[in-house]
Amino acid sequence: MGVTDFFDPDGIAVIGASKTPGKLGNDAMTNIRSYDGDVYPVNPGSTGSVYGYEFVDSVGETDADLALCCVPSPVVPEVLEECGEAGVGAAVIFAGGFGEVDEAGREREAEVAAIAEEYDVTVLGPNTAGYCIPHLDLYGSFVPEIRDVETGGVALVAQSGGIGVTGAFQLDREEYGVSAMFGLGNRANVDFADLIPVLDDDPHTDAIAVHVEGTDDVDDAIAAFRDAETPVVMLKAGSEELGDFVGSHTGAPIQRRETYEDALAGEGVVFVDTVTELVDAARAVASAPTPDGRNVGLVTAQAGPGILVADELRERGASFPALAEETDERVTELLHGITYTENPVDTGRPLPEFGEVIDAVARDDAVDAVVVYEIYERSLGYPVEELEALADDLDKPICFTVAGPESFEEERLEMEAAGVPTFQAPERGASAVGALLELADE
Repeated sequence: MGVTDFFDPDGIAVIGASKTPGKLGNDAMTNIRSYDGDVYPVNPGSTGSVYGYEFVDSVGETDADLALCCVPSPVVPEVLEECGEAGVGAAVIFAGGFGEVDEAGREREAEVAAIAEEYDVTVLGPNTAGYCIPHLDLYGSFVPEIRDVETGGVALVAQSGGIGVTGAFQLDREEYGVSAMFGLGNRANVDFADLIPVLDDDPHTDAIAVHVEGTDDVDDAIAAFRDAETPVVMLKAGSEELGDFVGSHTGAPIQRRETYEDALAGEGVVFVDTVTELVDAARAVASAPTPDGRNVGLVTAQAGPGILVADELRERGASFPALAEETDERVTELLHGITYTENPVDTGRPLPEFGEVIDAVARDDAVDAVVVYEIYERSLGYPVEELEALADDLDKPICFTVAGPESFEEERLEMEAAGVPTFQAPERGASAVGALLELADE
């Protein structure tokens, strides 16, 4: 078995399965019901069935090759050994209480690693929220409702399951979804260097969003990030001042952000500072072409938010080139000289000609990327047709920052479907475009 077997298990055993709602073993059973294969709830203290699956007393009575271990940490080594003897090749260990806690926990984690090596069991965790691969209907997690996360183009690999789950739900709320989410936890024998190459080869993954606290295999991890052809966006968390706190989370060694930045400079890895920036940047690089340079054309229907976008982009190294004479003439004619027609261009409000203004700026040869801000007005709507034509005709990113009531959602999603990433705050749009600009330097 290996990491790839998390993607294609032949039978799943849920060890510690429970009939009681709210228990970890019940939540895991709830999520795994979407799996199109044999599921074995394992619990010698239970009889009958749970969600239509008959209980069995031991993993040895199953034909599973993946085990979801919903048991307390003291019995994990015994359970993992039973899995190895039963031929289970991959296991997810949810329990905490290992190397992140104390010396006894570190010894228990070392025992788990030794058993995994002896029986050739690939272990995700311990101390993990698990994983999900929506396009395979695989939700190997105890997190309630994780099975509702839909398919998208971003893969999340998070040292913290909480960060991975937060990012997955945020992407799903905005109708984007994920190609996969893995919470690494304490990394008994599955680390960044194991997962990144697999996701890099995954045709469903267009960008990889990574949350790192620290790893003992830092050189291998950095090599995996560097070698990935799929764009990588990284949130490096945990400062030296928070060493004890970080260590108590996933047992991670303390590593400075600069260690990763210096090693990965010019290697196609974008660094961000927040979870929102992580998911926004990842879906921008997953959805939009990489710009040829840092020249931005900014079109706003409201100048105030546009100034915030311009300030943020300027700090990230963007330039706002003068528009070509023919572009300026076209924009001036459309706007009748009543607003700011240089770059950035401000229309004052979303006029009927707003889409034509965007078209003019986007087609200017001096512009490498286009950013738009518009507050939704029902009488005018968004210029979806113009944007769709632009996305088809131009190999440059066009990103739209939107605001408005819930009724604008249908048109926002039409823009997304046309290949125009949308962001629901000025700073979010600016941050995402900033990530694309960083890739332009590679």
